[in-house]
Amino acid sequence: MIRFLVGAIGLSVVATHALASDPIEIGVGYLRHAGVRSKLSLVEQPAENDGVAGARLAIQDNNTTGRFLNQHFTLEEVQLKKGQDVAGAALTLAGRNGFIIADLSANDLLKAADALRDRGTILLNAGSIDDRLREADCRANVVHVAPTQTMLADALAQYLVWKQWKRWLLVVGSHEADKLYADALRRAAKRFGGKIVQERTFKDTGGARRTDSGVTLIQRQMPVFTQQAPAYDVLVAADESEVFASYLPYRTWDPRPVAGSAGLVPTSWDAAQDQWGAIQLQSRFRKLNSRHMTALDMQAWTAARMIGEATSRTNSGDTKKVFDFLKGPDFSLAAFKGTRLTLRDWNLQLRQPILLVDGRMVVSVSPQEGFLHQVSELDTLGVDRPETKCKLH
Repeated sequence: MIRFLVGAIGLSVVATHALASDPIEIGVGYLRHAGVRSKLSLVEQPAENDGVAGARLAIQDNNTTGRFLNQHFTLEEVQLKKGQDVAGAALTLAGRNGFIIADLSANDLLKAADALRDRGTILLNAGSIDDRLREADCRANVVHVAPTQTMLADALAQYLVWKQWKRWLLVVGSHEADKLYADALRRAAKRFGGKIVQERTFKDTGGARRTDSGVTLIQRQMPVFTQQAPAYDVLVAADESEVFASYLPYRTWDPRPVAGSAGLVPTSWDAAQDQWGAIQLQSRFRKLNSRHMTALDMQAWTAARMIGEATSRTNSGDTKKVFDFLKGPDFSLAAFKGTRLTLRDWNLQLRQPILLVDGRMVVSVSPQEGFLHQVSELDTLGVDRPETKCKLH
């Protein structure tokens, strides 16, 4: 009888230990459209796993720490086909995951957010840079990891003003996204002391420039399009639709630098970033994916790491506890950009430095020296608290 009781107690201890050692499961979804958006340059064509590859690397990083904290992270990717119901896909994914990283258009992100409003699922916007998602159309269940158009424009404007390149020739595309970026650039010029000496519109008339006569056509078209402009220091292009900006450098009538959508480009990340320990991250990413890390990869990596950081700090997989910590004063994240990133509590936008790159090197990092702020210099980029139209509810 004594041996039986000792054996039973031993089995009970083993069973209890096994139950205690079962890790907390934290499910992360990744929702995006199938396919990738084409670029003008062949060397810049996105990979099929653009974005999600960064999230996968971050999940590995989370699990490295999670092994010591009895936490286990998983990533489930869903690709939306053309015409597929975004809200339905988001609800299905939310049934298995408390967090969803989203790489969606602004309208689709709003559909997903509204569908998940009463479920407690947290969306992390890794793809859309539309300011309205953080302002008039902000949602209380969406954290914005991607920078905004105004953050990108402000970062560029600060550098141009610091360089004393204050006279801008602004060239705007004819698509809606181009016009929104142009609005951000106008705002930035006014905010930091730039002067737009003239605006021109480049209309998208269609046609293929990747033909035998394409180079000749471009070489003739771009100088003519940019001639007879008032005196200016830099041509700033707003071409979010990838129609013309990449053809501007070295082809303008006057010998002037190009910035904005081509030339000197503001971005959240670049393969040339090598400061603040970034080489270690870049090397691990290349080893896993046999390609360079893009801005979208980094934004998705950051989103997944935010979840990992918050769950480790709260020692909980409860979505509400994690979300409350993300929004609180104690949250910050190291992201190889020289300063720890924090969340703006008025619109749930991630504060972050913006890199200015030329396709080969990181030229500078904004905010620039001398642009001060009473709370954080990072808040000189984008819409600040007194300006916000966001009402989270």
